Amino acid sequence: MLPGKGTFCLQILWFLVSVNIASTDYHFVVKEASCTRLCSTKKILTVNGQFPGPTLRVRKGDTIFVNVQNLGNENITIHWHGVKQPRNPWSDGPEYITQCPIKPGASFKHKVIFSTEEGTLWWHAHSDWSRATVYGAIIIYPMLGADYPFPKPDAEVPILLGEWWKQDVKQVLQDFLSNGGAPNVSDALTINGQPGDLYPCSKSDTFRLTVDEGKTYLLRMVNAAMNIILFFSIAKHDLTVVGADGSYTKPLTRHYITISPGQTLDVLLQANKKPDLYHMAARAYATGVNVSFDNTTTTAIVQYSVRNYTSFTSPHLPYLPYYNDTTAAFQFFGSVHSLANKDHPINVPLEINHRMVSTVSVNARPCERRNGTCAGPNGTRLAASMNNISFVTPSIDILEAYYQHIQGVFGYNFPDFPPYVFNFTAEYMPLILEIPRAGTELKLLEYNSTVEMVFQDTNLVAGLDHPMHLHGYSFFVVGFGFGNFDEEKDPLNYNLIDPPLLNTVAVPINGWTTIRFRASNPGVWFMHCHIERHLTWGMETVFIVRNGEFPEQKLLPPPPDMPPC
Repeated sequence: MLPGKGTFCLQILWFLVSVNIASTDYHFVVKEASCTRLCSTKKILTVNGQFPGPTLRVRKGDTIFVNVQNLGNENITIHWHGVKQPRNPWSDGPEYITQCPIKPGASFKHKVIFSTEEGTLWWHAHSDWSRATVYGAIIIYPMLGADYPFPKPDAEVPILLGEWWKQDVKQVLQDFLSNGGAPNVSDALTINGQPGDLYPCSKSDTFRLTVDEGKTYLLRMVNAAMNIILFFSIAKHDLTVVGADGSYTKPLTRHYITISPGQTLDVLLQANKKPDLYHMAARAYATGVNVSFDNTTTTAIVQYSVRNYTSFTSPHLPYLPYYNDTTAAFQFFGSVHSLANKDHPINVPLEINHRMVSTVSVNARPCERRNGTCAGPNGTRLAASMNNISFVTPSIDILEAYYQHIQGVFGYNFPDFPPYVFNFTAEYMPLILEIPRAGTELKLLEYNSTVEMVFQDTNLVAGLDHPMHLHGYSFFVVGFGFGNFDEEKDPLNYNLIDPPLLNTVAVPINGWTTIRFRASNPGVWFMHCHIERHLTWGMETVFIVRNGEFPEQKLLPPPPDMPPC
């Protein structure tokens, strides 16, 4: 237990890599706990009384069961981020997409099916803004008898980056939904739940990683922040990326990394410097003009293990790029490549059956208040969209409606291409283009079809970077660029040899990103921006992948304890 009166939030510790995975059954108890950060104590929603929550450890190909018991006072769902769940969207977790929420006092037993994933993923709440405190790491070890494709590290360390509000996060959500503006930014960024020693009242609780000179540590990194892409670095130490989003990558050594909300990275740290104290630190990469963000820096300490500490100096702060350094951010993103070797082959779709282009936009709607004004630009209400459709979440989950043939819950009319074609990245555009259409429109895909999707950012209300996440799949990121996507020239530069295999990808501000995947996992699968305010405003859609011809290509039946609507 961390120091501090009334503090019941547990700190994540580091573990030796040699582990024995003995159980396939886990129990998550969702409940409120008192937690002290930034000189204040408040009640937060936790799993098993821990913040961040417990780390799940499995092996590649395992199936586990996680019984989620809701002892809190609000609805909850849990999503296993990056776990493909073959034919099993029933346990995927997004509220009103694949299930109705687990109500207070109820429980739901998730069947979590691992398949090709290996490395680091994570789990988090997928209902309202509960994931601000309800999240934890998933570590997927190689199968028994298999090795890492890099020298075995001496130990592993979960490093979870997040955000902290002094205010109740439920109130943050309610306030900006009510006034139509942007949410209050967080008061601090965190590393393993702690803001760090730059905050005097939190200094004693700063996360510390004690290392032995000459040893190698595998950092299991998760960006669990709600609204911020982050730069991360460790003073005077290089970081070598060897995995991303549950897939191995070619070793990439850098002084800093960039990690988007929803993304995970496997990073090797060699303790090869003079024994001393060194800061690890993270701060925002944020590009939107007149868009507020948390501009604080969170820190933790890397401490070399020696007998005599008297020679230690004050921790050294690392170099981090400037907050709006898009070149630095995407130089890192663009340098990550799949391992793509004999033992870890990849299969990039080359013949494409279904091509899509979708704009991703921040929008504005006319104010609907009879009295007073709304807090968006020029008295509007802020919104967000894909292909000019701002998603409306139904009151019955889409998976049940699809499976039970319930009419009127959704439509199949999500467009393959933007309904309005204009200069998406122009500095000035007609205000009429800012207004999206509201709807619950999905895209139907044939089983085993090959899909190419281009995400095009627009500069409508504000050009921004958007980390786009697809449930149920990993996809190949075959290209990205700045400006408007050119369908004749840009595909000539696609990487079809060793593109990264991800489940979350950053679309650059006033730019585009192209992904490819094979639709071989039948079911209902959510796609959305992993910046939470954009998701709340409607930047999402759903893919429904039809059943294949054979039994092993068809959706599994629902479990008997699905939460009712």
